[in-house]
Amino acid sequence: MKVSREQVALNRERIVETAARLFRQKGYDGIGVVDLMKSAGLTHGGFYGHFASKEDLLAEATAHAFNKSVGRWRERAAAAPDAPKTAMASIGDSYLSVKHRDGPELGCSITSLGPDIARLGPKVRQALTEGAKGQVAVLEQLVPGEDDAAKRRQALATYAAMVGAIVLARAVDDEQMSLEILDAVRASLPGT
Repeated sequence: MKVSREQVALNRERIVETAARLFRQKGYDGIGVVDLMKSAGLTHGGFYGHFASKEDLLAEATAHAFNKSVGRWRERAAAAPDAPKTAMASIGDSYLSVKHRDGPELGCSITSLGPDIARLGPKVRQALTEGAKGQVAVLEQLVPGEDDAAKRRQALATYAAMVGAIVLARAVDDEQMSLEILDAVRASLPGT
């Protein structure tokens, strides 16, 4: 039975959405193609009709997850165009939250997959790079600075602190310390 183009596109979208979630939850090596396709409600035999490799899927899933995340950050920034402090606090509160710490499958790809992606090929690294650039660009609009170069440095430092806070808050086995890490970085965000 031939599948319509619309159904092929919907199946691909379902695979990418499922992969974006499962890769962030289980890591690149923590989920195989068979289980990923089963979770998407499809047979593993159809995988290679959509993707050349698992790594190609990771690249597309990473780009997909970042597009959604950058879109949310832009919405938060646009909601308070005259109040960058409010937008920065909104992004910080969401990113540096217990919900994000405890829900890697719905969170930032860098905090879940950064070490995996750093060891993979150029397509995946490019997807991560473009996503990070998108998030940093939003932060550049919100952080203080005397000129564009100063804003860029501040945005990069802020972004690195936020990513590091989530990674560290997830890694420690002391709940109090984990919360302190999130709180400390949230309190240090520019303009908050």
